[in-house]
Amino acid sequence: MGVNGLSPTGRFKTILVCTDGSEFSDGAVRIAIAMAKKAEARLLAVSVVITNYVYEEVAPAAAMEAEERVFGILEKVVAQAAAEGVECQPLVRRALDPFEAIVGAANDENADVIVAGRRGKRGLARFMLGDATAKIIGNAKCSVLVVPKAAKMWQNRLLLATDGSRSSDAAAVAGLRIAFCCHIPATVLSVEVPKHSPERQAEAARIVERTVAAYVAEGVAVDGVVARGSPAEMVVETAQKTGSDIIVMGSHGRTGLGRLLVGSNSLGVIGKVDCPVLVVKGF
Repeated sequence: MGVNGLSPTGRFKTILVCTDGSEFSDGAVRIAIAMAKKAEARLLAVSVVITNYVYEEVAPAAAMEAEERVFGILEKVVAQAAAEGVECQPLVRRALDPFEAIVGAANDENADVIVAGRRGKRGLARFMLGDATAKIIGNAKCSVLVVPKAAKMWQNRLLLATDGSRSSDAAAVAGLRIAFCCHIPATVLSVEVPKHSPERQAEAARIVERTVAAYVAEGVAVDGVVARGSPAEMVVETAQKTGSDIIVMGSHGRTGLGRLLVGSNSLGVIGKVDCPVLVVKGF
């Protein structure tokens, strides 16, 4: 059995990719199709018509045009998936705020993971993490894979960042599944944070040792790294040094950040790397 008693043979069975038709969604769509093909998973593509009942009544022609545009976006995704031999089911949702519709669709369809672009086109290109994506991570029940527009399917190495928190334990399981199924090596990283107590810092080595042992037991090639410094900075630096092309981490750590939409470390990493980051919720 794997980390926390879960077998690594578990996989993503239902993948939901959200797209707004912009260049910022290109990477998410490309990765979601590749994931569905690799895992033989059910693939759903959702796009949102930004509307409300008042808008539909006051400007019905504009509302109809917006809906037709969304259908066109999804038709392209379905065709792109079909070209790779993957069947994709299109989903059109209507909402005033996109994240509500996307999270609702994920819940309705029992999605195992939501794949989203790092940024969107709603005037948010100036931010490293779009507002909708941040809200999806904060409100979704499932894991969220955040994908930069130029990212490619991982094939080199997986980096698991863990601090022993509940969501980090869940991330360890997800990382094991990905490394096992994609036949790629992994690096397990935990960080000694200088401001923490000596006892807390000493936990980093034990966390790495325990997780590495679990991966080895499942036949995954793995090494462990204990770094010292800012967690987000160390994750980014380690990813670069190891050539990791996917990062897996928990949505929140052990620093009382549960009240935030996205943990500060997750947010810091997502904004500074060029590879996909899987943000995993605790069980």
